[in-house]
Amino acid sequence: MPTFVRTEKCDGCKGQDKTACMYICPHDLMKLDKDGSETGHAMKSYNQEPEQCWECYSCVKICPQNAIEARHYADIVPLGGSVQPLRGSDSIMWTIKFRNGTMKRFKFPIRTTPEGSIDPYAGKPEADMGKITGNGFFVEQNGYRTGDPGELLRT
Repeated sequence: MPTFVRTEKCDGCKGQDKTACMYICPHDLMKLDKDGSETGHAMKSYNQEPEQCWECYSCVKICPQNAIEARHYADIVPLGGSVQPLRGSDSIMWTIKFRNGTMKRFKFPIRTTPEGSIDPYAGKPEADMGKITGNGFFVEQNGYRTGDPGELLRT
């Protein structure tokens, strides 16, 4: 089910150009209503197309105010229950509230390395563009044509 914003908790990430949920949403659904003309709530985020929500929980997990929630499927979280994450710098705490009032919390690490320390190309050899015309690259086989080096994207 799609995400929704609890307007009483949302602070619009303190009026920055882009809120945390806008930054993280992979489908670009979250929007900040700066003047309140779209939702009636100025400086509050909202999901502009709930039916397009991927339910990835990215916005729910990143929201610093815990203002974003997801409507859960009844077979996973029956009516009256809730699942809410609380993200820290090195872990995420999931709070599960059952409809009978019982609460459970689970804490999971989210990092194995310091933030920003990953080098995705470490230990990888530099690409040798001279080998692109050799055997094994773009060969005429099974209906595929030989590649043209001029068609390569240069960055």
